[in-house]
Amino acid sequence: MYNKFSKTFKISVFDNQLFAKKKVLITGCTGFKGSWLSIWLHSLGAKIYGLSLEPPTNPSLYEEAKLSNIVENNLINIKDSDKVSDLVKNIEPDYIFHLAAQPLVKYSYLEPKDTWQTNLMGTVNVLDSLRLLENKCIVVIITSDKCYENKEWEWGYREIDELGGSDPYSASKAAAELAFSSYYRSFFSNKSLSKIRIASARAGNVIGGGDWAENRIVPDCIKAWVENSTVKIKSPNSTRPFQHVLEPLSGYISLASKLNLDDSISGESFNFGPLSNSNYKVIEVVKKLSESWSSSKWEIAKNEKTFYESKLLKLNCDKALSLINWKPTLDFENTMRFTSEWYYNFYEEKDIDIYEKCCRQIKEFSNINNNFF
Repeated sequence: MYNKFSKTFKISVFDNQLFAKKKVLITGCTGFKGSWLSIWLHSLGAKIYGLSLEPPTNPSLYEEAKLSNIVENNLINIKDSDKVSDLVKNIEPDYIFHLAAQPLVKYSYLEPKDTWQTNLMGTVNVLDSLRLLENKCIVVIITSDKCYENKEWEWGYREIDELGGSDPYSASKAAAELAFSSYYRSFFSNKSLSKIRIASARAGNVIGGGDWAENRIVPDCIKAWVENSTVKIKSPNSTRPFQHVLEPLSGYISLASKLNLDDSISGESFNFGPLSNSNYKVIEVVKKLSESWSSSKWEIAKNEKTFYESKLLKLNCDKALSLINWKPTLDFENTMRFTSEWYYNFYEEKDIDIYEKCCRQIKEFSNINNNFF
């Protein structure tokens, strides 16, 4: 709970009255993370609006959970500045979570211009639309852990470390962070003139049920094993801050809640990742996931041409702990259990209610979270 006479701040990310009957706009709501966030915030009583393209995969969590029943979605390309601006003006949202993006490193090499337009100018379009709002609006701009200039060092990147990136995806996310900082300092920093409270969130390498994207290790494994095929592991020793999708989402919700109650963190950026000693190699994720799948088979891909992607990436999340009392909840065992169980239920249980399955996992996550703090 929040005590106005104390700096102590604790948000229950499952029982949060700050979102009840509030208008929440989620860009990218048909994507993997956007779908989970829509379910979570709807369970908190929010009225969910969406701005997105059609679901990016088939199957998709958005369609399997029948989220069109709870999301008033608007099929708009985030690159269309006029339509983005008009929608924000018409909705007058209480909260905005900006997730719409081109999220794949490999695709960014194939389509760099589209990646830049979506990730940078899409973010600029959202930021610019805020200048027209007269109501109080809490905004979380989600970028990526790859926004840092990766030097392949052993310690975690802090929010004050250098931004950058060699591939178009990473660089476009770094640029989106610069756009966020510029807009805040130019238009929203004077709290007596602006009612916009805004922060950015940096996370990545999420896993969890309902992800069917290409070139991601968990979906690649699941899709292969369901068909009794062998999955090829391209970078088995790459280390990533793997975390369950509910971890960063709990961070985004906590961040928005704190922004609503305390505007002193407006304009700040926050990392949301696992503990520094909880980063795992790709092959470790594959092996743990395989324990629940009797048909699991894999092989290390040799001499296969791949696009460059950093091998080592860690985040320092001390700032999130210090200012919004957030820290990761699930250990590696539970992260993999949540993920594997979701897919197993999806493929093995007939007539499963995917929306309810997601709500049950959110509830279990919240119980662990509350016991953990």
